[in-house]
Amino acid sequence: MKDVITANEMDLNRQDDGYEALLAGIRRSFEEHIKEGSEPLFTTNAAGLYDTILAALPVEARQHYNCRTCRNFVDRFGGLVRIGDQGETYPVMWDYAPAFFAKAVANVLVEVENAKVTGVFITDERRLGTPKTGSWTHMAVDVPKKMIYTGRVKNAYQQAAEKAEDFKMLTNAIGKYRKDTVETALKLLRSESLYRSEKVLGVAEWFLGVLNDTEGKRSRLRSNIVWKKAATAPVGFCHVSSSMIGTLLDDIEAGYDFATVSRKFSEKMNPLKYQRPQAAPSAGNVVQAEKLVAKLGIENSLKRRFARLDELQTLWTPRPEKKAAATTGGVFAGVATKQSATKRKTNDVVAPIVTMTWEKFQRTVLPMALKIEFNVTGKDDNFSAIVTAADPDAPPIIQWDSEDDRNPFNWYVYHNGSAPGNWGLRMGWAEVTGVVLQPNLWKPGFEHNGQSVFFILKDCKDHRYRGSGAALFPEVLKADLHEVRATIEAYSRTAVIEGYDESSACGIRCQANAKWWDYTFRVTTDLGVTTYKLDRWD
Repeated sequence: MKDVITANEMDLNRQDDGYEALLAGIRRSFEEHIKEGSEPLFTTNAAGLYDTILAALPVEARQHYNCRTCRNFVDRFGGLVRIGDQGETYPVMWDYAPAFFAKAVANVLVEVENAKVTGVFITDERRLGTPKTGSWTHMAVDVPKKMIYTGRVKNAYQQAAEKAEDFKMLTNAIGKYRKDTVETALKLLRSESLYRSEKVLGVAEWFLGVLNDTEGKRSRLRSNIVWKKAATAPVGFCHVSSSMIGTLLDDIEAGYDFATVSRKFSEKMNPLKYQRPQAAPSAGNVVQAEKLVAKLGIENSLKRRFARLDELQTLWTPRPEKKAAATTGGVFAGVATKQSATKRKTNDVVAPIVTMTWEKFQRTVLPMALKIEFNVTGKDDNFSAIVTAADPDAPPIIQWDSEDDRNPFNWYVYHNGSAPGNWGLRMGWAEVTGVVLQPNLWKPGFEHNGQSVFFILKDCKDHRYRGSGAALFPEVLKADLHEVRATIEAYSRTAVIEGYDESSACGIRCQANAKWWDYTFRVTTDLGVTTYKLDRWD
């Protein structure tokens, strides 16, 4: 008769299996794949993975490793994958295994690699699995902070469902529009021949990139690429067919001539209509907005004030000119020397106006500029004010603002421009006190919101402002507020921007998408004064 092996004796016999090494390998593999949360993860239809592990173990070891806590981890998270740029999938938990578990892990790896991607993995948990119960250790991994979902309007499940809808809409758009149609639209948008083209240029470029990346790929790889694009796309980009870029593509495919396409696009892009509610909010929308504002704790976030120059992320501010060398102060202090005469003669030479692009001006002139002046003409132009949060501690509501990296600034201009006199400016040279890119460009990731540069002008204030209007436009607000934009728009029309007297962040806004510029600047450097005409962005 064989000896009976007790449960405790069996546990002791299992100590050399390398189970702790397996747990460490799972943690290591996960950490290497997620790269501190920079890579999205995806769920798959891989099922029964823990049974796959047990089936590959020796019969006498299966009962020992038949752990409910580990089973729960593997069946919930063991099928997670990362998607490569070519659509290939990489299981994120199974790169390392000790010899005893090598076959089991290899079998799981094959099943996950062959599984179908089913969704974007979104979690609000800081840890996946339970690392310890009593004296037993289990499979578990820690989730980096950047990967933890913190939305307060939707829960993690709802956010994953929204990404699934994005995937569906993007897939439909890929099947609906021909690549040459998108290329035509992009050509028109880049030529700046369409009104306010910068508002849709970003999504057009992105969508063409999706078409290029999926072209010629097998069905499974193409689907995986679309999942990755849907997971990483800026808000709204996947809604191609139902957005402004979709109407442009529809018009091109309908065969309209350029004049018709341009006219229809201009009508839809009118800044008084684009993404702007055209009717007063319903009572239900107001109630919904009240609940949402309370839930997000953003009542103070809706209060805005005029920004100050010292708060901005400037590219340039004036530098003091170098002082002349001290004279002797003696009886001959006022006698002209060869050096001073030469300097006067050199500085009296008037150089011709130099025409260049903004990008060249930024690269070659700004670093040497001691003083910059802007030539104010009598024409209406894009004079603008930068505004910010009245309460700096209020939660973010602007797209490019976040709890970890605050940037609550946006701006406003008047439709069709405004007269310099409305901003306290007279014709002639106005001193530039700072040069700053528009706020969405202060950190990467929001370039699709357009490009412009502000030349902040001394004593420039919006004299036209009459204490109504908070510049909370739907196109700059976070996506969580989209459903109540009609109420916020109505609120914004009557709200007051605070801090008018302290306002010092107003000036001329030069937009990248303008067909041509006619802006003249006088720049003082150590070598003298040169006048520059900026004729375009690049």
